[in-house]
Amino acid sequence: MNTYRLIREQTIDRPLDEVFAFFADARNLETLTPPLLRFEILTPGDIDMRVGTIIQYALRVHGLPINWTTAITVWNPPFEFVDVQLRGPYVLWHHRHTFEAVGDSTRMIDEVNYRLPLGWIGRAMHRLMVRRDLKAIFDYREQTVNRLLESVPSTAGNGSAMRRAFAGSR
Repeated sequence: MNTYRLIREQTIDRPLDEVFAFFADARNLETLTPPLLRFEILTPGDIDMRVGTIIQYALRVHGLPINWTTAITVWNPPFEFVDVQLRGPYVLWHHRHTFEAVGDSTRMIDEVNYRLPLGWIGRAMHRLMVRRDLKAIFDYREQTVNRLLESVPSTAGNGSAMRRAFAGSR
């Protein structure tokens, strides 16, 4: 079985605590996901991010409905967290988010290790669609992060104020 890796690095002109607070709010995933996927968090209420948090989503990939469940397996604010797929389209989905202060900015690195089902069919799907789709999703996310996080005034470390500033963009 082939395991694939996607690594994306982005420097965001915001302090570490603000960037981490934005990504620590699971509801912001709806904003960071291309509208075409019709991504929706199904988990009700506030989501308390910590090791063991389970989050359920629904989305559409090429028109097909997908239910996806992830768990937070590492929670180390404001430096990293990891989500892994418990149920969904992949055999393996391990997404590590790391954050590092670089002066007044933040370097964010996404490292996703993933494996597709169905042997040679999964490998063919990766070459034909999945690799391209993931690149497009992370490209959209990078552009959205730049637009949102770099467009609001500094909240001086107040992550909840920052989350409220983005609430209207969902």
